[in-house]
Amino acid sequence: MNFKIDVDMTPDEMRRVLGLPDIAGFQQEMLDQIRERMAAGADGYDPLTLFKPYMTGGLGSMEALQQMMLKMMTNYKGASKEAGKASD
Repeated sequence: MNFKIDVDMTPDEMRRVLGLPDIAGFQQEMLDQIRERMAAGADGYDPLTLFKPYMTGGLGSMEALQQMMLKMMTNYKGASKEAGKASD
């Protein structure tokens, strides 16, 4: 038996349902600071150097999220194959 549920949500509504913070203000502030540094002609402008103070620990979190999503997809594929064999 299969069930299909369609949920019509905006990205903002989905973010709220998942309990994720609204970081639009933070992103805008970060971009404004980068633009200021670029306009000031920062010596040796390197985007990674400019983003580093804001991304401390964030890259590890993103990697953990990607690994979690990969495990979920892998487990789903394995479960669907097993379900197909069981129904035969």
